[in-house]
Amino acid sequence: MTERIRIGTRGSALALAQTQLVADALTAEVETRVVRTTGDRIQDRPLPEIGGKGLFTSELETALLEGRIDAAVHSMKDMPTEMDARLTVGAVPTRGNPFDALVTADGSTLKELPEGARVGTSSRRRAAQLLAVRPDLNAEPIRGNVDTRLRKLRGDARRAPDALVLAAAGMERLGLGGKIVQLLKPPVMLPAVGQGALCIQTRTGDAATLKLLQPAHDEAAWLAVQAERSFLRALGGGCHTPIAAYAVWTDEDGAALTGRVLSADGSKCVEGARAGHDPEIVGAKLAEELLKQGAKELLT
Repeated sequence: MTERIRIGTRGSALALAQTQLVADALTAEVETRVVRTTGDRIQDRPLPEIGGKGLFTSELETALLEGRIDAAVHSMKDMPTEMDARLTVGAVPTRGNPFDALVTADGSTLKELPEGARVGTSSRRRAAQLLAVRPDLNAEPIRGNVDTRLRKLRGDARRAPDALVLAAAGMERLGLGGKIVQLLKPPVMLPAVGQGALCIQTRTGDAATLKLLQPAHDEAAWLAVQAERSFLRALGGGCHTPIAAYAVWTDEDGAALTGRVLSADGSKCVEGARAGHDPEIVGAKLAEELLKQGAKELLT
């Protein structure tokens, strides 16, 4: 008899594509259940104004706790650093492209954008890092799924942004990687904590579901993400503040983590790096170092 698992997801094209990636990695039969979140319903205001990251996860977590689903697929970057003790990370699949992508209507790179160009992004982290290298740009809020944002790029010339900054992983998972003009890699831009990674969440102590999820788990990806999340947690930050981090796990060095905290206008930046085999300690210690170097003032 084939084992069965009910997986909850948001209903966007990207969320469904990500859930299919998980389903393809499992040996169990998957039943997908769509749960609409507050973040999906409110599209006309920046996330920090309406509550931040939990807007994309809370309804899925409720469905888990009520037993309507066995697991939920989230984008890791949407996950709050503190989780309900009744829930746990059941698996983290192999990480997708962690970097940000520049998409422009005319094929211009970041360096080639005209002075004063309008760049659509609702991420304060992206906006601050853009302004750090191009203070002449105008970073303007934009919400909606990937297709909606791309349509806005091609819209009314008087109102449309000249460029967008989106997560490369999302573009690639939707088969839109060909529209990426430039990957914004370090040192230009560090990604959001957990960007490109998925989180399969389940109930703490649900041994049967945890066992079913193991074929989708990549331990190296999880250890790297743990270092990033520990860094963010120790700083006490979220989507309200421009915080960026990226870690890579190797057996030789452990988690090699780079972290960055910026002012909203990108004019001030504190950055550092640390490595070690305990990802929680690596993240916490790097945060401690940056706080001593002035990150505390930027965060307040």
